[in-house]
Amino acid sequence: MNTLKIATRNSPLALWQAEDVKARVEALDLGVNVELITMTTRGDQLLDSPLAKIGGKGLFVKELETAILDGIAHIAVHSIKDVPAVVPEGLQVVHILERENPYDAFVSNNFQDLASLPERAIVGTCSLRRQAQVLAAYPHLEVHNLRGNVNTRLRKLDDGEYDAIILAAAGLIRLGMQDRIASELTVQQSLPAAGQGIVGIETRIDDEDTIALMDKLHHQETSYRVMAERALSARLDGGCQVPIAAFSELEGEQIWLRGLVASPDGKSVITADARAHINEAVDLGVKVAEMLLYRGANDILKSLGLKPAPLDEVAASAAKYVRRS
Repeated sequence: MNTLKIATRNSPLALWQAEDVKARVEALDLGVNVELITMTTRGDQLLDSPLAKIGGKGLFVKELETAILDGIAHIAVHSIKDVPAVVPEGLQVVHILERENPYDAFVSNNFQDLASLPERAIVGTCSLRRQAQVLAAYPHLEVHNLRGNVNTRLRKLDDGEYDAIILAAAGLIRLGMQDRIASELTVQQSLPAAGQGIVGIETRIDDEDTIALMDKLHHQETSYRVMAERALSARLDGGCQVPIAAFSELEGEQIWLRGLVASPDGKSVITADARAHINEAVDLGVKVAEMLLYRGANDILKSLGLKPAPLDEVAASAAKYVRRS
C-alpha cells in the first residue's frame, strides 16, 4: 500500500483523532503516505434538536461509511461511542486504539462539582444517559439540551447559558483543554457510555492490505472492553433514544462489566454487573444485558417504544468488533 486515505468529520475532535491515526501510521516508517478526507456529516449539520429525535448516533458516521464502501477512503476513524450497534454490510470496526480517560467531566466556571450546584441550576448535555444519571442523584437540577462541538459547548457555558456542562473527559484531554475540567464524575455518579474514550478504525471486510496495516495499531486489551460494552448495548438496541451505560475494566484475565438502563427523567434506574474471562467478553455483555432486562430495563424500553434486539443480530453485530492480535 502506497497511500492510506482516512475519512473523517471536520470537527476539531474528529480531526485530532484522524491526525493521531495518521501519525501512528507514519511512525511505522513503512513508506505509506496518509491523506485525510474531511466531511461534514448530517449530525454536524442538525444542531438544533436532541440526537434522540433526529436519528441518533448514525448521523455522525453514515457519510464516512459511504466513502469507504465507494472506495473514496480506505478507513474511517470514529469515537466508538458514536458508532451505532449495527455496522453496514461489508464493513467492520475491529481495530481499536488504547482507551483514553473514559469518564465524564464536570465543567463549570463557578462550581466545583454537581453537589455544589444550587436549586434549579442548569446543566447542559446532549446525552440522555448523562441526563438520567444527573437527575436521579440531583432531582433539584435542570438538564437542558446542549449540542455542537466541544468549542461550541464551552462557549455557550462561558456565555452564561448554563451553570455547568458535562462532557467526555477524553475529548477535553485530546484537545488540550483538560484545565477546563472542574472535576471528574465517578462511575457511581455517571457510568460511562459504551466505548467512551475509545477510538475505532472502520475498514472494508475484504480490504486485506488495509487490515494488515491497521493490525499494527490494534490494542487488544481495549478491544476486549469494546466487545463486552458494545454487546450489552447491542442487545438493548442501545442508541440515543434510551439512557444506557456500559463500562468494563480488566482484572488480569477477567473483565468486569457494569451496565445501567434508566428512564430519561432519572426516576427509574436499573443496574447490573458481572465478571467473566476476557475471551468471553461478548457473552458477558449479553449476560449483563439480560440481567438488566430481567430487573426492569425491558419495561423502560417498552415505555419508549423500543425492544431488545434479537440475539442472532447481537451475535452478528458483535462479530464485527472482534480482532485477536
